[in-house]
Amino acid sequence: MRSILVHAEPGPAGSIRIDSALSLARMTGGHVTLLVDTPVTRYIAVDAMGGGTVAAEAIHEAVAEDDAFARTIEGQVARGDVPCDIVRVEADPIDALSDAARLADVVVVARGAVVAGDLPLSTRCPVLAVNAEEPLIFPIEKACVAWDGSAEAAHALRGAVPILAACGEVIVLTVEDAPAEFPATDALAYLSRHGVGAELQVVQRIGSVEDTISRELELNQAQLLVMGAFSHSRLREFLFGGVTRHFLEQAGGPALLLAH
Repeated sequence: MRSILVHAEPGPAGSIRIDSALSLARMTGGHVTLLVDTPVTRYIAVDAMGGGTVAAEAIHEAVAEDDAFARTIEGQVARGDVPCDIVRVEADPIDALSDAARLADVVVVARGAVVAGDLPLSTRCPVLAVNAEEPLIFPIEKACVAWDGSAEAAHALRGAVPILAACGEVIVLTVEDAPAEFPATDALAYLSRHGVGAELQVVQRIGSVEDTISRELELNQAQLLVMGAFSHSRLREFLFGGVTRHFLEQAGGPALLLAH
């Protein structure tokens, strides 16, 4: 993970994302690209007749504020020990991040943000969703991998190897009666080929899958959960919820590394 993209925004939560990305870059000898986005479409309203209005003054102010923020963080990171560059865009956040991530190894976003759930579905690299309370400092001490044998879980596991290889302890979690075609022992074998020793924990399902995994994460005090990101219709998500959404919206808990 030497090409690290971070969604940079003003405020304490944005600073925490940047600090997390810088810490990862120090561990991997990587480069951080800070994307500062002004989504100008938010200031354009379209009526039912196809007409539209543009809040030109609001757009000008928003662009000027983000330009100033970009100059500020550029000066700050220039004095640091990690090579960085700044990218300024004025697009929808998902489009902006997806385009910028074409040659990225990982994208760092806010765990509770909308982009954290949607971005893994529109980019091929893993998405690291960090909490707003404190930076994720690398190398981390303990990580858990949620394994169900799916292609999404396998993609997330492959993408997480550079982080897991430096992790103090790695636990592969699988719920009883998971699909047997690609068992958790396959995940352990894959990790071992990359020099990662992992422990397997097969847990009994009590309640929903997400509640079961949440209990194990709390018991293990994991700092990171590696898991596949699953796409469902908005109606299904509204009616039934989803494992991915549960962990993105959960208060507290570990950071997430997601891939689809």
